[in-house]
Parts: sequence; C-alpha cells; structure tokens
Amino acid sequence: MPKTLSRRTLLRGAGVSIGLPLLESMSPNRLLSAAGKSSQPPLRMAFFYVPNGMHMPDWKPTQEGFKYQLTPTLERVADYRDQFNVLSGLTLDGARAHGDGGGDHARSVAAFLTGAHPRKTNGADIQNGISVDQATAQYVGDRTPFASLELGLEASAQAGNCDSGYSCAYASNLSWRGPTSPMAKEIDPGALFDRLFAGQTVKETKTALSIREKYRKSILDFALEDAKRLHRVLPTVDQRKLDEYLYAVRDVEKRLGGAERLRLTEDGVPDYPRPSGVPKELEQHSDLMMDMVTLAFQTDSTRILSFMFTNAGSNRSYKQIDVSEGHHELSHHGKSEHKQAQIAKINRFHLDRFAYLLGRLRSVPEGRSNLLDNSLIVYGSGISDGDRHNHDDLPILLAGSGGGRIKTGRHVAYKNGTPLCNLYLWMMHQMGADAKAFGDSTGLLSLS
Repeated sequence: MPKTLSRRTLLRGAGVSIGLPLLESMSPNRLLSAAGKSSQPPLRMAFFYVPNGMHMPDWKPTQEGFKYQLTPTLERVADYRDQFNVLSGLTLDGARAHGDGGGDHARSVAAFLTGAHPRKTNGADIQNGISVDQATAQYVGDRTPFASLELGLEASAQAGNCDSGYSCAYASNLSWRGPTSPMAKEIDPGALFDRLFAGQTVKETKTALSIREKYRKSILDFALEDAKRLHRVLPTVDQRKLDEYLYAVRDVEKRLGGAERLRLTEDGVPDYPRPSGVPKELEQHSDLMMDMVTLAFQTDSTRILSFMFTNAGSNRSYKQIDVSEGHHELSHHGKSEHKQAQIAKINRFHLDRFAYLLGRLRSVPEGRSNLLDNSLIVYGSGISDGDRHNHDDLPILLAGSGGGRIKTGRHVAYKNGTPLCNLYLWMMHQMGADAKAFGDSTGLLSLS
C-alpha cells in the first residue's frame, strides 16, 4: 500500500491544478488517526433558494414522523425520501414588513440566510446582516481552496430599484459577507469549471486557458502524466475511484462544450474547444451547475455553498413545462385553480432540478457512505404562500444526514414561529463554528 496521501493532493500540469476526491489512501476510515479515532469525511453545508413561495397544499405533508405521505410536489424527490427531512413551522421574521410596507420578495431573499431585516432603500445605503454561509466560512473556510461558493442561474445586481423601494442588491444576492457587502453569484458553468480546475494563481490560469484555446485540449490532458503516476501507486479500490472521477470531470467538460452550438470550420473542426456563456435552456443550465456543485464538494474545493434558482420576484415563464405565464404573476393566484396548478408545476420543475443534484451527490461514494450523506443541504423559500406573502411555516427541506448526525426520512413539525435561524445555528455547530447565536435565533433547533 502506498504512503498515505494528503487530502490536499492535486494533479498538476501546465497551469492546471485538479483536486481529487476522498480516496482510501487519504487517511480512510480503516486507518486510525494519531488520536486513535477513525478519520471521517468532511461535512458540507449548502443552501438552495427558490423564489415566489410555494403552492403549500401540494408541498406540506399532513402527517408527521417517518410514516408521513409524500405530497404531489415532494413526490419528485421520492427516490431520496430516506435521505431528507421536511421541516415545517420555521419562520423568517426578518422578511416581514415591520412597518416598511411592500417588498416581501426582496426582503425574503435578503433575510433568508441572514435572519436580518434589511433597510428599505434603493440607494447605496444598503444594510442587511452577515449570512450563515459567510459566518460559518469565518470559522472553517480556510480549510479549503474556496472558503465558499455563491452560485445561481440569474446574474446578481448591486443597484437599482427591484421591489417596492428595495435595492436590487437585496433581491438578487443570497449571500452577504457583511451588512453592506453582498456576494455576487457565478452563473456561468464554464467560468466555474475554470475556477475549480485551472491554476492556483491568475498567471497559471491565464496560461492554461491560452494553451487550451490554441490546441483544443481537455483540461485533463495537461495533468495526464501526473494522473498516470498516481494511478500506478494506488490500491485497486482507489484506482477505480480515480478513474470514475476523471471520467466525470471529462464528461462535464464535454457537456460544457456542447452547451451552445459551435461554429465549424470548412473541415468540420470547431472554432473553439468550448464556448463561454450560459446555456440557453434552463434545465441544461441548472444541471450543469449541479454537476459543478458535485465536483466542488467531491474535490473538497469548498464545503460551503449557496445557490439561487432565480432572483426574487422572478416573472420567468416555463414554456418547457407548458407554463406560459410569468412565475411572479402566477404566485398572486387569488385562489384561482388554474394559477395554483401552474405554480405547482413550476415548484415541481425546480424540485426536479434539485433531485438531479441529490442523485449526483448520492452516486459519489465517500468513506463508508456518499457525498449526500456527508452533507447538510437546505432547500426552500423565504415566502410560504406567494399570494399571502407570509413568512411563517416556510417550505423547508433538509437533505443529507450530516455524516450520521441526524435521522432522515421524516416530516418534523415545529411550533409555528420557530426561527429559521435556530436551524442555521445548529448547522453552524455541526460544521465546527462555535457561535453563541445567529440572526434572530433563540437556541439550537432540535433534530433528534
């Protein structure tokens, strides 16, 4: 058996630095640490936000515990029922008006990860709070190349009036480094791929991208010799894991290359190895970004991540699922059966995209389990019913068992009004962030 590998081992070559998945040779569970305890895979935390609330009758189960019946919307993640909990009764008080009038959509995003009540302004004097992902990154972010990643499918804005006098900075940014510092999202899967797998410095990255453009090479071609050298000294189980991982990286890279139609020269050769930019089809765009999330966690590039499907108050239509009206317009359904049915279809479409991520994470073995098991992933919205604009009894799903820290497969109903930040404070503690409080928390949420 080879010498134990460092968790930070990289495959290198010509401006490329490729992180590796957790291998048995990296202080695996069967190897004992100096303290005599088994080494455990790292824990990840992530937050996925959907806009305009939820059609709650199709979301919230009526029974509690392990034997609850999946609702029509939750049926979309039925294959992962044993690996998530549905949490009801959690409340986001910071998203309420508190005398500020309209603007529930912008407030719901600004408050979702901060628990704060944002100052109502569309000027430069924005004021919010630090978000849970950034607060946690202050404790553990130095353990990975990226302290956190901020991702989405629609670009962030930092100025303008987006919702009843609230700045677009509130409506389009989920993550906040501090009260006046929103973290802009990366929405281009190709750009994210380059961040994860190009060089460790700006100069190395530019060199790698330049050579790839010129010779139309895969990023793996640069590190091929290093990969072969490592492969020769690994035990069989790690050789298989390495092969599967490198195949996944190349597969994603190929799909990035096909995200938009390439122009061809007369001999049929593409002008470029792959285009930059965002895929036009939302489903393809989302699935590529979910592949990036999987690779980021698999390589331990980061352990903290936030993701917005669309910005607050999005009025996008979803013609691919036969919804031609705008999402925001439909959310003000006025109890119209047609509009509620359309909203439910959009909710299911978003959850389908999330289900794709759950499947990708579960397919990656890690230690004695898999990436999904070794994660805590929140999916939900800061608005409950889009017509009422209420911020209590929120639609929240918590996927992953946190490395065995919680029992999954349940609907857990809390007293309505329980701060959502109680969940976040508990998650921070599991990540190793010894915070006494967060946002409007009143204590640790009980997940036993």
